[in-house]
Amino acid sequence: MLTGKVTYRMTYNINSYIRVRFGIYYFVRRVPADLQHYYRSDRVSMSLRTKSESAARRTAQSICQRLDDYWHGLRLQKMEVPALHLVISTETDGKDNSPTMMEAVDVYLQLKSNKQSPTFIRAARRNSKYLVEALGNRPITSYSSSDAAAFRDYLFDKGLALGSVKRIFSSIRSIINLVMLENGIEGSNAFSRTYMPERGESQDRQPIPNDKLAQLQEACMHEDDDIRWLLLLISDTGMRLAEAAGLAKEDIILATDFPYIDLKPHSWRRLKTKSSARHIPLVGKSLVAAHRIAELNSIYAFPRYCNGKVCNANSASAALNKWMKTIIGDDYVIHGLRHSLRDRLRAAECPSDIIDAIGGWTTSGVGHGYGNGYSVDILAKWMRKID
Repeated sequence: MLTGKVTYRMTYNINSYIRVRFGIYYFVRRVPADLQHYYRSDRVSMSLRTKSESAARRTAQSICQRLDDYWHGLRLQKMEVPALHLVISTETDGKDNSPTMMEAVDVYLQLKSNKQSPTFIRAARRNSKYLVEALGNRPITSYSSSDAAAFRDYLFDKGLALGSVKRIFSSIRSIINLVMLENGIEGSNAFSRTYMPERGESQDRQPIPNDKLAQLQEACMHEDDDIRWLLLLISDTGMRLAEAAGLAKEDIILATDFPYIDLKPHSWRRLKTKSSARHIPLVGKSLVAAHRIAELNSIYAFPRYCNGKVCNANSASAALNKWMKTIIGDDYVIHGLRHSLRDRLRAAECPSDIIDAIGGWTTSGVGHGYGNGYSVDILAKWMRKID
């Protein structure tokens, strides 16, 4: 006996729907013969406004899904309803009485509050706010699959990486599923089968080549503002974005022969792993950014993203990823700077355990758990080789 809900995801031969003209990608799809009387042309043709194949494929997939939803609706309008004479009444008040998204997240957190951390609660509220910003604070059963696709595109347009978008969708799905179950609401969750591009998962991990890195750093120096200082700081330290955005100004140690960052947890920003707490030498453009940050009249290195309660690294990520695309194209995200630093240290023939110490990567092996690690001057010697 089969139990549980069956879900599906439409797949498309995207190559048959995209064209390239003068380097720009276009979407072209024939309108089904039975629906052509609704259209002025027998084809849907539109610019995808990108030179990136990956972005074009992602957008084309979304357009296909929305067209199929729309065409399905047009066909349903023409169908005769079986046994209509048996229906007692078709009158309703026309209202969807299910909870709105913001009501749903309140119910969800009330049910989950005894089991979850403050970080989990903040993430649930932040992800719900993203949805409301994109689609409005509507009853949870009123969202359609095309709405979900539009929400996915909204998140990508904000500059969020694929992994972040998947986490947000997982959170939204969980909220809606639990609230529907709790309230005895029948129906499907529109966010349960939204297509996510298969390519792009590696984008988060793709190192940024040295020539692209130089372009980024030059553009940051030209802009010379706090969000660009954040990128510069990451570019030559390999810090995670949340690590850098959550720094206190006192974590930046400049009055020494070997300037460095004393990376440690704070009440507004935890660290990912035990090995994340470390000393990171400041060299190159990260040292320039550190001196600019030191001039701020704030206890936080990046007060735009931090207060005494929370560090909003997602907002920084969205803004920086969106800006980066205008400088080096669609194929890279800010986390790639971290992997670039690892490659640059390898190219300098830096020992792997020192690379791990600089980046806060967990090192395997029994012996690595003993001792106090490397001093800042030893780490700085290798960091200066990539400057």
